[in-house]
Amino acid sequence: MRSTNPIASLLGHSPFKPMQEHMRIIKECVTEVPALFDALIAKDQEKLLVQKDKIFAKEQEADDLKNNLRAHLPKSLFMPVDRRDLLELLNRQDSIANTAQDIAGLMMQRDMSVPAGMEEPLSAMVQRCVETCNQAASIVEELDELIETGFRGKEASRVEEMVAKLGEAENETDHMGIALTRTLFEKEDEMSPVSVMFWYQMIQWIGNLADSAEQVGNRMSLLIAR
Repeated sequence: MRSTNPIASLLGHSPFKPMQEHMRIIKECVTEVPALFDALIAKDQEKLLVQKDKIFAKEQEADDLKNNLRAHLPKSLFMPVDRRDLLELLNRQDSIANTAQDIAGLMMQRDMSVPAGMEEPLSAMVQRCVETCNQAASIVEELDELIETGFRGKEASRVEEMVAKLGEAENETDHMGIALTRTLFEKEDEMSPVSVMFWYQMIQWIGNLADSAEQVGNRMSLLIAR
């Protein structure tokens, strides 16, 4: 009898298809983050709530697919990929959406306002971190080609180049985060200690988007190496 479970049906063809679909949802989730900060800067509470809801909904969608994938991923695969490696890649992907949700949730915990002079560098860092996540998503889209070529040859080399560029982008976001944190501490005398603490955490989490994206790329490199 043919399975009616869509995940099981998907896995019947390839375990990589749902992995890629999961990353596409992650990309959709993190794409909503810049508009979240735009609303914060504009002090548009209504738009802020709309963006928060979009991020939470996409994170939940990604979680649902992740849980179904974990439940239906075969214990053994006749492929040059270990099940544990796929699950680890899945976890790395999922951490991006979790961080986006953390960022949106933090904004709901307190009436936050962007410190004067931080608007532009904050928006720039957010955008660069999202671009880094998009680069990770592009790498995951190469899973089909990698499996067809046995994780070797020109395709593997091309993916390794994409991973290297991803690492460069993540390093750039690190520098942006350091500069933004320095600006924050320069303004700490003008802010309440709680506000400084919240913004320090926020900057860390924005950077974590790019960190998690880089980890996705690193896991892909390990798949090629093995």
